[in-house]
Amino acid sequence: MSITTMNKSIHEGRNIKRFREMLNMTQEAMAADLGDDWTQKKISLLEGKEKVESDILDQVAKILKVSPEAIRNFSEEAAVNIISNTFSDESVAYAQYYKCTINPFEKWVDAMEKNEQLYKELLKSEREKIEILEKLLNEKKGSK
Repeated sequence: MSITTMNKSIHEGRNIKRFREMLNMTQEAMAADLGDDWTQKKISLLEGKEKVESDILDQVAKILKVSPEAIRNFSEEAAVNIISNTFSDESVAYAQYYKCTINPFEKWVDAMEKNEQLYKELLKSEREKIEILEKLLNEKKGSK
């Protein structure tokens, strides 16, 4: 099996569009957030650019609440690959790697030990009550 590397260039404008769509933001809303110089048409042209100027990318990233590097490095193919390799069925991600850190048997043994301790304390308390009652009974018999 050979490992192949993809030398596809990342389309920054398309990545801006993907992030904008993930936030359910319209081009008009993005234009309004960028300022008076921006229109829907200008956003459309921006999303068509393969490379976006650094200062504009910084502004857009701030509005999209992501880092500029996220826009520069986002690869849809890699994301799809990660998702397809993570979800083997309709279960949650990484479910097959779940490792229980709680040993149920140990918890059960701990509970049993606590029950035993409580039982011993209850038994001791009952014996003390019996001794007190016997003393009172003996004192009553002795005083008659």
